[in-house]
Amino acid sequence: MLTIKNVDIKSPLMLAPIAGFTDMPFRKIAVEHGAGLVVTELISSEGIIRNVKKTMEMLHFTEDERPVAIQIFGKDPDVMAEAARFVETLKPDIIDINLGCPAPKVCKGGFGSGASLMLRPEEIYNIVSEIKKAVSLPVTAKIRLGWNDEHKNFLQVAGTLEDAGIDALFVHGRTREQKYSGHADWDAITEIAGKSKIPVIGNGDITSFEEAHERIKESGCQGVLIGRGAIGNPWIFSGKNPTIAELKSVMLNHIKMMKEYYPDKGIILSRKHMVQYIHGFRNASKIREQLVHTKTYEEIVEIL
Repeated sequence: MLTIKNVDIKSPLMLAPIAGFTDMPFRKIAVEHGAGLVVTELISSEGIIRNVKKTMEMLHFTEDERPVAIQIFGKDPDVMAEAARFVETLKPDIIDINLGCPAPKVCKGGFGSGASLMLRPEEIYNIVSEIKKAVSLPVTAKIRLGWNDEHKNFLQVAGTLEDAGIDALFVHGRTREQKYSGHADWDAITEIAGKSKIPVIGNGDITSFEEAHERIKESGCQGVLIGRGAIGNPWIFSGKNPTIAELKSVMLNHIKMMKEYYPDKGIILSRKHMVQYIHGFRNASKIREQLVHTKTYEEIVEIL
């Protein structure tokens, strides 16, 4: 069993934060299928301290998602610490710092937050130090390998985070420039795991239960984060091969939760999940074409 400070993680296979996907319904389904930890999508520290309605809604989680980490992003140490202080009052299990988002609006050409902070390790140290002083919860961070191939400073950043008191490190094996293209560099993740005194959790290109455990064994990581490989496939956390009946049951449960969680747009938002659930099945393209035009729960039930 992996322990992050005082939080026990019962399975080394965890759900990675994915913008636009890892909301409460998806996280609950991941936990039901065996995910050892779930992480919210990245949440703005500025939005938290300004009490922005949409931001505050993203902070919501339920007891049956535990252990759950709330991931925040920003670049001002004082703002990040204040946001972390508020997040602690919500009583998640872990506070995670995003140092890996490649989105232009987050990175702002290398002068923003997310992955661009890897260009400024001293600022990373200040942010983590202030957050650690502000809260008693475990604090983790998610990084990439660097800004681009010319600036792969993952060992320096990992060391900086460790010096600042981080409790565990999540590593996506790509640079910011790669975004989600190419292949994750598990050799680099292995190098970090071999030199770190804290738990290291690897992330990138995991598409099956078996591959997840193989990556853990080969890299020396204490666990893995699974992102895109879990969309439409929560069974990746258990290794189970679902029957058609089980697949339909989980899909319908997911849609019901989406409908309840997003009363006005739950069906529309569920489409991106639904088309992934049926990926690879016979007649999938035909069914997918029907699903992306659905507007009611009843229509989806009829199609399935």
